[in-house]
Amino acid sequence: MIKLIAFLGNPGQEYKNTRHNVAFSLFDRIAGNDGLKSKFHSIFAEYNGIKLIKPMTMMNLSGTAVSEAKSFYKLSNDEIMVCHDDSELELGTVKMQMGGGLKGHNGLKNIRERIGGDGFYRLRIGIGRPRYGDMKIFVLSQFTESEMPVIDSALSNAQNIIKCLK
Repeated sequence: MIKLIAFLGNPGQEYKNTRHNVAFSLFDRIAGNDGLKSKFHSIFAEYNGIKLIKPMTMMNLSGTAVSEAKSFYKLSNDEIMVCHDDSELELGTVKMQMGGGLKGHNGLKNIRERIGGDGFYRLRIGIGRPRYGDMKIFVLSQFTESEMPVIDSALSNAQNIIKCLK
């Protein structure tokens, strides 16, 4: 049973609504603004008995928050789910899986290092890939106006998956 969900992204206005922060948008939808706390280097909330964290470290250091919460609540890796952007998935695709390759996602790599393995669940939200150009620039860009309905639908699908976890 999943007891902790970490939503990956980068803090700060310059990253708000970027592809890399799609999981932060999901956290905001689920947690809202009421009852939020600062805990584990994160914004912390609870939803249907599940702990939610939105790490306030940079994406590549997300393992700090996840490992602190894991230790505090004495969780095993398979009680943790990480929501994140995934450039390997077509825009708007949502997939849940246990473990799997990290495909160059530095936030996931840091979590694996800090919690001692990759046996955690992942909720992957597809952001697509650029046809050409720099991947770093692409993930730090905002969705286009025509992409917004697709992402909105993906976030609704991801939210429904989380609703069914209890």
